[in-house]
Amino acid sequence: MQRGFTVLAVLAVTAASVAASSERVFTMCIPEKYSKECEEMMADSSSQNHHIRITCISGRDRYDCVERVGKKEADIVAVDPEDMYLAAKNKLAETAGYNVVEQVRTKEEPDAIYRYEAVAVIHKDLNIDNVQGLKGLKSCHTGVGRNVGYKIPITKLTAMGVLTDVNNPEYSARENELRALSTLFDKGCLVGTWSPDPAINQRLKETYSNMCALCEKPSVCDYPDIYSGYEGALRCLAHNGGEVAWTKVIYVKRFFGLPVGVTPAMPTSENPADFRYFCPDGSKVPIDANTKPCTWAARPWQGYMTNGDDANNVEAIQRELTQLGQLGENEKADWWKDLLLLDEKTLAVAAPPVPPEEHLKSAKYMDVIERNSGAPERDARWCVWDASALEKCRSLARAAFSRDARPRFDCILEKDQDACLKAVRDNGADITVIEGGSVKLAIKDYNAKPIVAETYGDGSTRHGERAPVAVIKNGSPINGFGDLRGKKACRSGYGHDFSGTIAPVHILRKKGLISEPDEIEDFFSASCAPGAPRDSKSCELCVGNIKSGNDEVIKATKCKATDAEYYNSGLGALRCLKDDKGDVAFLSFTALMQLDNEKYGAGKREDYLLLCPDGGHAPINEWERCNLGLEAPRVIVSSAGKSANALEELKHGILAASTLYSEHPDLLRLFGAWNEKRNVLFKDDVKGLMSIDNTWNIWNDWADIQNDYKNDYGNH
Repeated sequence: MQRGFTVLAVLAVTAASVAASSERVFTMCIPEKYSKECEEMMADSSSQNHHIRITCISGRDRYDCVERVGKKEADIVAVDPEDMYLAAKNKLAETAGYNVVEQVRTKEEPDAIYRYEAVAVIHKDLNIDNVQGLKGLKSCHTGVGRNVGYKIPITKLTAMGVLTDVNNPEYSARENELRALSTLFDKGCLVGTWSPDPAINQRLKETYSNMCALCEKPSVCDYPDIYSGYEGALRCLAHNGGEVAWTKVIYVKRFFGLPVGVTPAMPTSENPADFRYFCPDGSKVPIDANTKPCTWAARPWQGYMTNGDDANNVEAIQRELTQLGQLGENEKADWWKDLLLLDEKTLAVAAPPVPPEEHLKSAKYMDVIERNSGAPERDARWCVWDASALEKCRSLARAAFSRDARPRFDCILEKDQDACLKAVRDNGADITVIEGGSVKLAIKDYNAKPIVAETYGDGSTRHGERAPVAVIKNGSPINGFGDLRGKKACRSGYGHDFSGTIAPVHILRKKGLISEPDEIEDFFSASCAPGAPRDSKSCELCVGNIKSGNDEVIKATKCKATDAEYYNSGLGALRCLKDDKGDVAFLSFTALMQLDNEKYGAGKREDYLLLCPDGGHAPINEWERCNLGLEAPRVIVSSAGKSANALEELKHGILAASTLYSEHPDLLRLFGAWNEKRNVLFKDDVKGLMSIDNTWNIWNDWADIQNDYKNDYGNH
C-alpha cells in the first residue's frame, strides 16, 4: 500500500458505473477528513443519470493531495493560492507539470481576473504625491495578518523603501512589521490577534498602541470593531479621522454605492467624489463607475490544479468540474463546499491553463506569500531523531511558510533525544519536542527552556496533563480490577499508548495481578488495542473500517493505529464498549469529555462509570479521585541562553502554525496519525499548543511519574 493512501470503496462502484463508456474517469484527491462527503458526492453524481466522470481518492490532507497530483497518483486537487505556491516551489514541480485549469469565481464578478484587488483610498485633497508622503498619516487597516490591509501594504511598501528596518535581528518578524507600521504612521486602527501567545499579544499592543488609537475600542484593539474589516477601514477613513485606508476594490464600490460586476449601483450616504484611489506611483485616481482603480496587488482566485498528464484532457476536466459544481449547488450538498471550495456566491469557471507560479505572479502575489520581516536567513531549526518526524517537520515547514507563519522552520535530524538537546544547547538547533517527564533532565543537563506544551481540551489540567481512566457501563457487575481477569478490554492504543497500555499495565502490576508488561495480553481474554500485532489477542476485538461496507477495506484496516480502525483511540475504545465488544475500556478522560450524545457513535456520558483503583465505581465527574495517574504532555524546549526576544519569536511562530492547523486540519494534519504512524512529533489526540510561562513548576512531578511508570513501557 502506498504511503497514507486510501482508495475509497466507492471508487470501484463508480468505475463500474462508467465502464460502459470508453471516456476517461478523472480522479480528485481530497483530504481524508472528507472521505464520507466524497461518497455522497459520488452517489449524487451517479444519480439521475448524471454520471459525472470524476471520482475520489483521499490523501492525508491538502498538502498531501498537492503532492499526489504532482506524482500523477491523482488528476485534480482543489486549492488556495497558498497551495499553488507549494506546487510552484515543490521539488516535483519540474516533472509534475502543474496547471490551474478552472477557477472558483464569484457570481457577482464571474469575469474578474482576480478574486480581489488591494487598494489604498485617501481624501481627495490630501497633500500627497508619492509613497514617501504616507509618513505621519493616520492609517486604517482591515486587520493584522490579513491580505489587503496588512500583508500587501507591508510587502509593497517595504520593497519601495517606505517601510524600513523590517529585518532587525533583535525582534521577531511580526514585531518588526508592527514597529515599522507604528513608526511610519502617526496613528492607526489595526485590530486582531497580534500574537497567539496572550502575553506577547498584550505586550505588543501596549508597545505599539498608536496602531490601535483609531479603533472603536483602542484598549481592546480586536474584533468586533466598527473600524475593522474591508468596510470598517473605509468607515475609519470617512468618519474617524483616518487619512488612508487599505481595503479591496469591491468594498470601495459597495461603500460608495457604485455598481459591482452584475450588481447595479445602490445609493449610499457616502460621496465617492470626496475620495481618491492612491496609486503606488504616487498618482491619484477618481472613484467612480468608469475609472479603472489603480491596485497594489491582487489575491488570485482559488481553483483546481492538474498535472502534466492531463494536458490533452483540459477541456474534458473543465466540463466535468463545471457540471460537478452545478450539481452540488442544486443538491445544496456539504461536499460542494468542502471538496470543491464552492458556496452560494461562487461557481466553477473554466480558465486557460496556467502554471501556478504564473497565476501568482500575474497578481503580484508571489512576493506577498514570501514576505519575511525576520532577520535574514534566521530560521527556527527544529531538531528531530526519527525519519517520520523529519518528513512531518519538513512538510510543516513548507506549508506553514506559505501561510504566513514566521519564522520559517528548518528541520535537523540527530540520532536521539540527547543529541537534539545537546544541539539546542550548543546553538546547532533552536527547538525540539520531548516528553514532559524529560523536561527536568533537559533543564538540568542541557540548560533547556520549556516554551510550548501540548493541550488536549476539556478534561485535561491547566498544564495539559491527562488522566487515564478505566470505564465500565452503568450496571456492570465489575467492582474492582481483580474482576477484570478473563474479561474483554477496549483500549485506546498499544505499546507506548499511555492510557491504553502503560497505565493499565502499571495498575495491574501494582495490584499484583500481572508480573510483566506482556502478561496483559493473557490477563484479558481478548482486546482491541490498535497498533498491536495483527495476529495477537490484542487485535481480536478490532473491527477495521466497518463503515466502508467493503470486506477488503475492513480486512486491510483492522487494528490499524489510525482512524480507519473504528475502535481506534479513546472515542474508539468507547465505541467498542458501547457495542458490547468489551467489558472495560481504557482511555484518556479527555475522550469521555468529547462525548456529545450520539454524535460520535460512542454513547453518552451518563452511560458510563469509572472503575476506581481503590475499588468500586465513581461517576465520571469524580475523575480526579478515580484515575490511573496523570500523563504529562509533550513539551517544546529551546535554550535558556537565548534572549527574551528570540524565545518570543520562536513561541510566536510555533503557536501561529499550530493555531492555523488545529483549526484547519484539512490543510495539514499537524495533529493525528501521520501516514499510519502514531504520535509523530506530537501526540495524536492533541487539540492545540499553549504557551508556557515562568509560573509552571511541575517538572519534578512529571519526572517522578515517568520514573514510576518507565518499567511498564516494555519493548512493544
